[in-house]
Amino acid sequence: MNVQKQALRRSGRNRVVAGVCGGLAEFYGISSFWFRLAFLIALIPGGVPGLLVYLIMVFIIPSE
Repeated sequence: MNVQKQALRRSGRNRVVAGVCGGLAEFYGISSFWFRLAFLIALIPGGVPGLLVYLIMVFIIPSE
């Protein structure tokens, strides 16, 4: 059985801001809703933890 793993990329189709959540969802094979919810929850305690992680991922993960 040959299973080919897709590379992690920011999504061009499933994007709201920069495609990070859509890209993570495509990579892990789950709904992008869960990643968006996780980043939203990380924004609640003051914004910095979620926003900082998201911005880092925008610069690290290449676009498709």
